Amino acid sequence: MATPHYDEKAASDVAPQKSLANSASDAESLRASVVSGPHDEKLVRQLKNRHIAMISIGGVIGTGLFLGTATSLRNGGPIGLLLGYMAVGSICYSVMISLGEMIAYLPIPGGHIKLAERFVDPAFSFTMGWNYWYNWTIILPAELSAAAVLIGYWNKEINPSAWISICLVVTVVINMCGAGVYGEAEFIFASIKVITITGLIILGIVLDLGGGPNHDRLGFRYWKNPGPFVQYNGIAGSKGQFLGWWAVMTQAAFSFIGTEIVAIAAGEAKNPRRNLPKAIKRVYIRILLFYIGGTLIIGLLVPSNAEGLDLGSGDAASSPFVIAIQNAGIKALPSIINACLLTSAWSAASSDLYTSSRALYGLATAGNAPKIFLRTSKSGLPYVSVIFCALFAGLAYMGVNGDSGKVFGWFANMTSVAGLMTWFGICVTYLRFYAGLKAQGFDRRDLPYATVLQPYAAWYGLIFCLVVCFFSGWSVFLEGNWDQAIFVTNYFPLMLFPVLYIGAKFMYRQPWKKASEMDFITDIDQIEADTYDDPPPRNKWEAFWAWLM
Repeated sequence: MATPHYDEKAASDVAPQKSLANSASDAESLRASVVSGPHDEKLVRQLKNRHIAMISIGGVIGTGLFLGTATSLRNGGPIGLLLGYMAVGSICYSVMISLGEMIAYLPIPGGHIKLAERFVDPAFSFTMGWNYWYNWTIILPAELSAAAVLIGYWNKEINPSAWISICLVVTVVINMCGAGVYGEAEFIFASIKVITITGLIILGIVLDLGGGPNHDRLGFRYWKNPGPFVQYNGIAGSKGQFLGWWAVMTQAAFSFIGTEIVAIAAGEAKNPRRNLPKAIKRVYIRILLFYIGGTLIIGLLVPSNAEGLDLGSGDAASSPFVIAIQNAGIKALPSIINACLLTSAWSAASSDLYTSSRALYGLATAGNAPKIFLRTSKSGLPYVSVIFCALFAGLAYMGVNGDSGKVFGWFANMTSVAGLMTWFGICVTYLRFYAGLKAQGFDRRDLPYATVLQPYAAWYGLIFCLVVCFFSGWSVFLEGNWDQAIFVTNYFPLMLFPVLYIGAKFMYRQPWKKASEMDFITDIDQIEADTYDDPPPRNKWEAFWAWLM
């Protein structure tokens, strides 16, 4: 793909649409002035096409879907659960196609953190970076806590700290072996998760139609009794049903957060301009098949008033899928499924550490974190960032003397809102990116990836991310329902974002980037050098694999 023309006069001149393919010669003079930066440390592109594909499809399918849906079903009922996931899924898709246009064109280390510096301002990049680092640093102990909950399904006698420690050691070892090993591990883990959720959906359909050992045909039984919606907190009428549905939204966001991890992985992806668009285009599969399909099946198989759905009850070592299989009278399968769910928690924890360490590296490249975090090994591993982020996993031990399920709920609330604010920031960055392309006369159709839904999708994602965040902790304001822990975990990340931005604004004292002065050139030469045509498939198997991945 050729380089766009960087025209500083475009804002004042009414220029016709320029083809990106016709502007390479205009960029050569600017390329000569591009510097690599004050440090020689660099990430190395080790992630293959299949790694990126599986990371995007199943990389962060984890406890949010397999375990966290228990609370959502209890709060919203089967229809509230389904509608909540559909609503957040639409927001997720809007964010991803916005991110996809930018990151497919500029697959640089730091992902959307560095893009915010280019297209908004340094203060916004500072805010995005530290919010994102905080999000993935905190979600790591959340996944470790969830792993302790899942292992507790078999043994509640052993202290959860033992399981947390084992999972943590494996997570750190995978990440310390580099992006290539992480990619291979995630390919295996994500494949297990994709096979598991696909198998569970098929099994759920069979059980719903009476194909289980008890031959009990469920149909839509639980949509009738106890009902399609739950009257939240005993509030009668449509108001209680609406609040039950809205209670699903924050937890649903926790399940979807992490889809944007492909942006962080872009700096280590091979042939990024070919592979990243493929990954972005597959996001809808994950949303429709795994999340919408999965929540639909859960609502058919498990009543919303089932006792095991209470994560804080001490009996929450099983997910809704395991509860459904137990109810159907299948003996050995629950343990097998729970083992797969444990694998998903392990995988998600590995992704969390990878993402937080690369976010910290991205902050350091932008000058927003100490330079020590730029240190890498000869193989391109930012080992200082990995070790530093791993230290925060110790927060998972908060659940040792209490209930791991309750700790998981606190962390889930904090990461949901922080993740939604990241999505908000991505939408803001894209709208500036879109304005820059328009002001400088670029033709978006020449981008490696573009959709016809813009800029409306970005505005939709921006607005609804803020709405969901603002009302995320509404339940504490109901009469007699005040909970200080819920209030803090929901609203602390929301308040932190503007505080960080205002503080950074005073520190940098730079205005927003003008659309006519945005930099679409830097790093393009290296990106183009890393882009190549994949060899044609030699047989039907290779053709199928190329289509699948």
